[in-house]
Order: sequence, then C-alpha cells, then structure tokens
Amino acid sequence: MPLERDGYPPGVPCWVDTAQPDPEAAVRFYGGLFGWEFEDRMPAAAPGRYFLGRLRGRDVAAVGSRPEGAPAAATWNTYIGVASADDAAAQVKAAGGTALIDPFDVLDAGRMGVFADPAGAEFCVWQADQHRGAQLVNEPNTWNWSDLNTRDPKGALAFYGAVFGWEADAADLETMGFTFWRLPGYGEHLARGDPDLRRRQAEAGVPPGFADAIAAFVVVPDDQAAEVGSHWSVTFAVDDTDAAADRAVELGGRVVSPPVDTPPVRRAVLGDPQGAVFAVNTYTPATEPA
Repeated sequence: MPLERDGYPPGVPCWVDTAQPDPEAAVRFYGGLFGWEFEDRMPAAAPGRYFLGRLRGRDVAAVGSRPEGAPAAATWNTYIGVASADDAAAQVKAAGGTALIDPFDVLDAGRMGVFADPAGAEFCVWQADQHRGAQLVNEPNTWNWSDLNTRDPKGALAFYGAVFGWEADAADLETMGFTFWRLPGYGEHLARGDPDLRRRQAEAGVPPGFADAIAAFVVVPDDQAAEVGSHWSVTFAVDDTDAAADRAVELGGRVVSPPVDTPPVRRAVLGDPQGAVFAVNTYTPATEPA
C-alpha cells in the first residue's frame, strides 16, 4: 500500500541506510536497481559521505561510508524512532542490551545511537530533528519492512517490550517461527491520516492486530544459528521480484535466495556487490477463481 509519511511515532522503525566501503559504487548499484536519485548530504570537509536516496523527490533510504573502526562488511541498518536517544540508550542498557555507539548529534538532522540486543542483533535509534524518516514507503522501489531474525525469541520479547513497548504472539513463534511485532495504538495513528486503512485491510483478509504491526519477528532455526546469527534485515517492495533479481545480477550483485512464492508476496534475497544483503518482494494478493 503506497504511503507518504511525515514523521513516525516513538517506537516505530523510521529509516534504513547501508554502510559501505565504497559508497559511490553502492550509489550506482542501488540507483540502477531501484531508480533512486542521490544527493550527498555531508559537508565537503567531512571524512565520510552520506548519499540520501530519493524517489519522486521524497527521501526513501541512504547510502553512507562505513564508519571508521566498523566491521569491513557492508550492511543494511534499521533505525527505530525515539523521543530521546539518550533515554533509549539507558533503557537498552537496563534491559540487557549493549551500546555500540553512544548517542551523538548528526548535524541538524537528528540524534542517533547504535545498539545491540542481548542476542547480538544490531539496530539504531533515531531522535528526529530536520530529518523525520522515510517519506515514501510500501510502494515499488521503497522500503517495505524490517525483520528481526533472532536465536532467542523469549529474550527478544522481553528486551524489545521493555525498550520500545512492542508486543508479539509467542504462540505463533513456537508454531511458525514467524510473527509480527506490534506497537499498540499504531493503527490508530495511521488511520488518522488514512481513514480507509482498516476497511482495505479487512478486505485483504489481514489478521487481527495487523494495523499495529511495525516489523516482522523471525526465529532463526537451530541448524542455522551459527551461520546466520541474530540480526535485523530489510525488505524493499518491487514491481517484479524476478526482474529485480535479474537486474541485481546485471549490476554486479548476486542472488542469495532465488525468488519464491510466500503468499501474499513473491520474495527473493539479494546481495549487493560489496556484500550487503537485503530482500525484495512483490505483493501478489490471492484471486478468486473465475
């Protein structure tokens, strides 16, 4: 469902960016894949670059330099909106998480920090000032979703509930290994700007409580835990998953997991030329037989 946004309530994922050893090369890849236009927002004298990606003039994601001292691997990062980055840092530590980078100001854009949950999944928090998060989401070539992939679902339920007030269905995790994180009241926030939201969701057959969904919650199987580990991942909507996978390869990327139907989407996991992994999907609603 295409949506324009002007800010996010505290506790809602609000932005994604990728840290790259060669950000200029990443700009060429993602511009070629998603059609984004980029603007470097860092002062010329700054040690790194931060390219803001736009679609139709609206901020959708960013490509930045890998911070000094960070792991060499390119990654995609998810930012969770907060009222105070410093308060969030205290809550993370009290709940058993770790501060990887304590909160700091990002020019006049906002204030951020980088953290890890008790199982090691890294995420960022964002206290907005001039930059209020992604302005366009859920339509082709924009950010669609972020997933927490975790080896410790019980620990994640406790941690993210304490820090952000999130809820999830433990029973679904036990039987399916997948459910949604919900922030109570988020659906009401969305409905104020989109009064038709609940009717459309009901017609689409979405499960109860989905209006409050803000991220996905995936349990990493035991046989993959050592290789995959706990982490946050990102998904972008596309018009055609198969075509996007082919285009990624043409641009020097790779297909990590080939396109597969996981109703109501067709999904693939891709890697960019510098190793950052991300998913793409196409919404394919079920149709009644004629």
